Amino acid sequence: MASPYPDGDREKVASKLPPSLQKQLKIRCAELDLDIQDATTAAVSNWRASARPVPAIDTSGARSFSTWLPSGLYDDFKATCNERDVPFTQGLAQSIQAWLDDNPSPKQAESSCPRRIIVCNQKGGVGKTTISAGVAEAHAEEEGVGAKCLQAFVESLTAAELARLNRTREQLLSVIADSTAGGQRVLLVDYDPQLHLSNQLGISPIPIGEESLVSHMTGEAEGDIRDLLVTIDDPRFAGRLKVLPGTRDGFLLDSKLAITAVNSRGFQKEAALERALHPLEADFDVIVIDSPPSLGLAMDAALYFARRRPTERSGRSGVLIPVQSEDSSADAYQMLVDQIEDLEADLRLEIDSLGIVVNLFDSRRGFIATSSLEEWHSLEDQHVIAVVDDLKEQRETVRLKKPLLAYVPESKQANVMRLIAAGAGK
Repeated sequence: MASPYPDGDREKVASKLPPSLQKQLKIRCAELDLDIQDATTAAVSNWRASARPVPAIDTSGARSFSTWLPSGLYDDFKATCNERDVPFTQGLAQSIQAWLDDNPSPKQAESSCPRRIIVCNQKGGVGKTTISAGVAEAHAEEEGVGAKCLQAFVESLTAAELARLNRTREQLLSVIADSTAGGQRVLLVDYDPQLHLSNQLGISPIPIGEESLVSHMTGEAEGDIRDLLVTIDDPRFAGRLKVLPGTRDGFLLDSKLAITAVNSRGFQKEAALERALHPLEADFDVIVIDSPPSLGLAMDAALYFARRRPTERSGRSGVLIPVQSEDSSADAYQMLVDQIEDLEADLRLEIDSLGIVVNLFDSRRGFIATSSLEEWHSLEDQHVIAVVDDLKEQRETVRLKKPLLAYVPESKQANVMRLIAAGAGK
């Protein structure tokens, strides 16, 4: 169905298109800075002109799709569909899929480079482990399942909850629509020698003296780092979520890196984490690092690992910073920012911020909590991507040693973790 465009040179076309193609089209147009109507015009015109065979597209569940096309093009398109004996919805789906194939995402240049999310803050107790595990689980759960839960959650947010985030419902729904979280191969690294992540997930830490991430970082390991990985055995993640357990040897990592740098010519201590994890990069789409509360050499190595690589777009990898609504958290945040800026200047690199997560928020604390939240929102060159209430679900998962998104997948806290995964870097 078509109706005239106000200026007369185009007509509005109402048809149907599978949701997955609609989402891909929207994202690709944003990446290439194109208007959807121009992309659809090119897609339809190219499909009509092309003689190459196009595989049939599964159009079950196709939803309403409308755009503006040059006057007469839709009639010509329908005539071509009739000539090729394909339904109009199928013809449009083939057109869009062919256009997507011919106009690849700039992100394809990043395909050999996993996204790297470093969850860090030199202050302890702000929830780094909780956020690390939740973000990793959100990326690894079945594609589409979490998105449905998250959309329903965002649509149910109250005006007060939206005000806390300083975003409109429409803005959050747009973030969700552009998210790639779900169905990804995820490596979750326990980089903190306190071992909270390993213990919370019921995974045995690596004993002191055995091969570990630490020995691979210092060049002392002889085995394959893949042999250290533990798969989270839960059907929700279908083998996609793996953990590199921690070790208390990590308490000695800074001194080990310093000694190795002195004794080994050409050893760059800042690159130690990247060098250790390099054999794993091709096996994962996302790597999440649960960092220690430290500003030493180990943290430098994590920040270096997070740097923007030459093939990456801004905001794809970087640091995700959990904080609390109180003054000491702000002091620790500034110390981390100073370290990042010093490392960027010293090594001439760029480390992107993926956002701030205000954790363990409790409005009953009154002015202390609300005024601090306002200050987090007011930071320049930063944005709050989620506010996590102080809820019981996380404490229950720790006691049960289960992943949050497997234990209570539809809970508020699980959906906030999905929101963090969707919004990091946006």
